[in-house]
Amino acid sequence: MRLHVDLNCDMGESFGAYTIGADELVMPWITSANVACGFHGGDPLVMRRTVRLAKAHGVAVGAHPGFRDLAGFGRRPMQCTADEVYGDVLYQIGALAAVCRVEGVAMRHVKPHGALYNMANADPALARAIAQAVADFDPSLYLFALPGSALQKAGEQAGLRVACEVFADRAYNADGSLVNRSRPGAVLTDEEAAAMQARRMVLTGQVTALSGEEIPVRADTICVHGDNPHAVAFIRRIREELERQGVVLAAPHGL
Repeated sequence: MRLHVDLNCDMGESFGAYTIGADELVMPWITSANVACGFHGGDPLVMRRTVRLAKAHGVAVGAHPGFRDLAGFGRRPMQCTADEVYGDVLYQIGALAAVCRVEGVAMRHVKPHGALYNMANADPALARAIAQAVADFDPSLYLFALPGSALQKAGEQAGLRVACEVFADRAYNADGSLVNRSRPGAVLTDEEAAAMQARRMVLTGQVTALSGEEIPVRADTICVHGDNPHAVAFIRRIREELERQGVVLAAPHGL
């Protein structure tokens, strides 16, 4: 049986006069694009341009909702109630869905961003709020979540299809969570190391934590962060390595 995996990237995070990432260079190499919805990055013009770019390359489009924290790029923890998170996620999904509808593109998945993602992976109440917003909007959407997390469990309990996400460019803690970006070694900077980490997670279902422990992972989709300055080189090398191993790259809905 051939292995299949999705290769996703956070896209459309530029806004106004500010450019973040290299979307036009990245898009040809990925199978799913997580499009920022205006809270942590992105704006209406960028959203539309990103959806059009994804359509041109046959890349699946998903919403990438985050905290209302443009200055902090959505990576600062915020104290929000479950109701606030539900409303903010629903609002952002709806914004991208409107763009997708006008551009004739089906929205396929939702992947929370940054601190919202990390907090929801550990906090059942926030996880349920996100999962319920997605399910209430469209129960056919995939939810991307860290394997074994509260977000994965909440998505499954809400009746959603969950794609377990692994990270090629991030280091892991022994409990399966991502190492905080403030710690040395949290973000991988070597493309070969990222490619080998991705390969191992897909082929063996394991990753080595920063502390040395071997931890199990389920790799349905692999993420490389679009704002990583090495994103293009990482993604090309990862795709090359996986295809060399006979792995089929495809968005979850296409499997």
